Amino acid sequence: MLEFHGYKTYRTTRWLALFSASMRTFLFAVSLLATLVSANWIEIDWRKVRSIEDFDHYWDRLPTEMKIYRQRRPFQRITNGQEATPGQFPYQIVLLSDFPTGTALCGGSVLTRNFILTAAHCVVSGTNTVVSGGIAIMGAHNRTIQEASQQRIRYTASGIRYHPLYVSSTLRYDIAVVLLNSSITFTDRIQPVRLPARSDTRQFGGFVGTLSGFGRTTDASQSISTVVRFTSNPVMTNANCITRWGSSNIQDQNVCLSGTGGRSSCNGDSGGPLTVESGGPIQIGVVSFVSIRGCEVGMPSVYSRVSFYLNWVEINSDFVAQP
Repeated sequence: MLEFHGYKTYRTTRWLALFSASMRTFLFAVSLLATLVSANWIEIDWRKVRSIEDFDHYWDRLPTEMKIYRQRRPFQRITNGQEATPGQFPYQIVLLSDFPTGTALCGGSVLTRNFILTAAHCVVSGTNTVVSGGIAIMGAHNRTIQEASQQRIRYTASGIRYHPLYVSSTLRYDIAVVLLNSSITFTDRIQPVRLPARSDTRQFGGFVGTLSGFGRTTDASQSISTVVRFTSNPVMTNANCITRWGSSNIQDQNVCLSGTGGRSSCNGDSGGPLTVESGGPIQIGVVSFVSIRGCEVGMPSVYSRVSFYLNWVEINSDFVAQP
């Protein structure tokens, strides 16, 4: 019995030694991973970040008689929206662009592992001056904190590809793709957005459109939202949108979302995705512009129509459209 008891003690001691060694290895691996994550983490001074619509160059492009609205307009936001649940919009990104006068915040969407989709006015100043670079944040719910789901990746001026026919004064051809300095790792909180297939000729009038982004949250607030918010309204036919905006502003390259109930895109939402549900979300628009009189006046918000630019997006990125 003593020999048997000693054998059991030996086995127990050996098991504990092996367990202890395994635990040390595990803890070392966790510590190493944390160190690597920390080393790759990009710190951002959010006090220096403003929405793109707060920059002088955004207003300098407008005729003098329209610039008065810069002071008259209310503080803006994704109006009458609500906070998203974490991971609800895995294709949503935060795009920070370094202009000479500061860092601008826009929205965007994950196109592929290497490219994001956004508006040209988010990365171009004036007619053809691109920003020096910036940071894309994927997987964020609260953009201001170090969430485990987030990936922050830099981009440079050489990675910016905006439409060659872009006109800053009218926001015609307001679309761009941005090549990131390193590839995105897809997770349950970071996924590429679906775009319409080549054979999809729908104009999506009558569909319920959903807009997501980090726009301002209250009329009284001067700060952009820290968390993802969203709102929904019917997608308009272009014919109906023209009755509100006129044919000089709304063309085949645009798609409009009704402003019913004061629900609209606004400051901080530029470049972000407008989606509809059709076997899952499909991005049909990129936030382009709203009425300079404000976001809650009931005017339709206007987007660059993704299907119009599908061929251009393919040529200028590694995205491959469905047939």
